[in-house]
Amino acid sequence: MMNLDYSLASNWLPLFFFGAMGVSFLLYVVLDGYDLGVGILLRRAGDEDKDVMISSIGPFWDANETWLVLAVGLLLVAFPYAHGVILTELYLPAALMLMGLILRGVSFDFRVKVNIEQKPLWNFLFYFGSLVASLMQGIMIGRVIIGFESGWQGWLFSLFVALFLPIGYSLLGACWLIMKTEGALQKKAVQWAKGSLWLSACGIALVSIATPWFSPEIFHKWFTFPAFYWLMPIPIATGLLFILMHQILFNFDHNHYHAQWIPFVSTVGIFWLALLGIAYSLFPYLVMDQVTIWEAAASTDSLWMIFWGAVVVLPMILAYTAYSYKIFWGKTEELTYH
Repeated sequence: MMNLDYSLASNWLPLFFFGAMGVSFLLYVVLDGYDLGVGILLRRAGDEDKDVMISSIGPFWDANETWLVLAVGLLLVAFPYAHGVILTELYLPAALMLMGLILRGVSFDFRVKVNIEQKPLWNFLFYFGSLVASLMQGIMIGRVIIGFESGWQGWLFSLFVALFLPIGYSLLGACWLIMKTEGALQKKAVQWAKGSLWLSACGIALVSIATPWFSPEIFHKWFTFPAFYWLMPIPIATGLLFILMHQILFNFDHNHYHAQWIPFVSTVGIFWLALLGIAYSLFPYLVMDQVTIWEAAASTDSLWMIFWGAVVVLPMILAYTAYSYKIFWGKTEELTYH
């Protein structure tokens, strides 16, 4: 009986950690995605708007990065072999991403501490750090999807994802500003969202079309019957959300406060559907067509010990994240330090 329980645990524990890691990456992309998007949009804003934009993400941006730390930590402790393979392949973009995130953190504090004539420099560095981090994340996502294909076509695909991810983040950031600001800045945010809406749609569509081309297994998972019918709700729902956002943004009523959250929630839905499609395409591999979650998993005894820690830590992080958003909900004000 004990051997049977041990065998069952060796099967479902890797699934649990794959799911926990997937949820962590999902929450990171959405939560840190909007504040990276606000950072990217900072370059397009006037000096009178920059402080309000930074203030809108001030209570959240640092905590949002917790999900990236958790996801990479789960990869390290639950799937050590895959961690070694993945970070070896992604060492350079991961290092550049971390440099971008560090630059954002430094700029966030320095921009309000330095002399007024130095503030534009730190505003630019906040934008630059946000853009670098977004581009590197796009490269890493592209490389993971295609299983680190080394040919020029694989690198072209990754660069393509890197180009469109900041556009998607800009859409998230603009919709966040629509929800969190008012007046002239909100009107600018609506225009920014309009400009990135269909570019984001093109990026998702082209990536979705190109991905099966690199992997016969992904092609088989999406384009064989009856799976094709079961998966159709994902692209259909994504298309409907883009159409909904188009209708709202191009007929936006700045006085209708109750509808101002819809663009942001719709964009979150689009990102979730896109990442759900990627997760389905990759499963059960951590390195596409090379290493499955069971092959990469740590020993069952180690997973059991980590499991109890994860069961405690995950709800706590979710709880304080939800609580912080509840406390700082509503329209933002200009950021000040006392």
